[in-house]
Amino acid sequence: MRVRPVPFDPTLSAVLDALPRTTGPELSLADVPKLREAATAFPTPPIAEVIGDREIDAAELTVPGPDGAPDLAVTVLRPRRLTAPAPGLYNMHGGGMISGHRHQDVARLADLVEELGAVAVSVEYRLAPEHPDPAPVEDCYAGLVWMARAAAELGVDPGRVVVMGGSAGGGLAAGVALLARDRDGPALAGQLLLCPMLDDRNATVSSHQYDGSGTWQRSMNLLGWRALLGDRAGGTARVSPYAAPARAGDLSNLPPAFVEAGSAELFRDEDVAYASRIWAAGGQAELHIWQGAFHGFDVFAPDHEVTRAALATRLSWLRRVLDR
Repeated sequence: MRVRPVPFDPTLSAVLDALPRTTGPELSLADVPKLREAATAFPTPPIAEVIGDREIDAAELTVPGPDGAPDLAVTVLRPRRLTAPAPGLYNMHGGGMISGHRHQDVARLADLVEELGAVAVSVEYRLAPEHPDPAPVEDCYAGLVWMARAAAELGVDPGRVVVMGGSAGGGLAAGVALLARDRDGPALAGQLLLCPMLDDRNATVSSHQYDGSGTWQRSMNLLGWRALLGDRAGGTARVSPYAAPARAGDLSNLPPAFVEAGSAELFRDEDVAYASRIWAAGGQAELHIWQGAFHGFDVFAPDHEVTRAALATRLSWLRRVLDR
């Protein structure tokens, strides 16, 4: 497919130009360690440093994993002087299903804990290709089940829990919302899907527009799906909708969704399609496509005006679905 990419916002393009290049046109599973190593170029500050003098307590816990699987590590952030059941935020980190860790989103979560008075849980799930589908999404669902059962101990109102994540984490959040619906699992107030990775088929226009440019490129995305799904990725063989939510035949009866992406990233079209299909099924979705923004713009350009707009919009939606 020959396509012209949507141009990056000029200021964001300058940010992008300053980032290290991590990939060429062809990648294989042998490149996964290299990509994981490249991710360490953006170190995560210690949690105590992120929290600073804010009235937030952090705890590291081990909780039950899926049946027959290892236990899960979770990080819990709570307002220090919690006096009544609070909203709950259940977070899954990004990394293309092949990299990342639960601590990388602590800064984002700490801001929301402070703004909303919420309790946040960030889960460590097993990564592909060492642990292919269904391990990642089953780990994430098991963590949500634990959070719901431990709601009173955590100080969480079980009726006000939102699942959330960015990139692969957004795809996992969408998969967890589908699992919760289909298994009569924990009730969810919403799903916050930030540039979510939803479709293993990579057949949209935007999936071709960023073949060799941007922070998350087509070759990297193909690798992530191949690591997760093996030979089934992108083909006609049955792929679980919990692994690739764009494959779901039924998007009815889901919690309200917030779907966000940049106009200049490969996930744009699959994310627009997912929100549109939720509407077609009679559900609620709020969709934002940020002009000229690349994948993960808020992480790499935290002081840009589009990031400030995106953060304010996410917070507004969260306040609305959590009835604040």
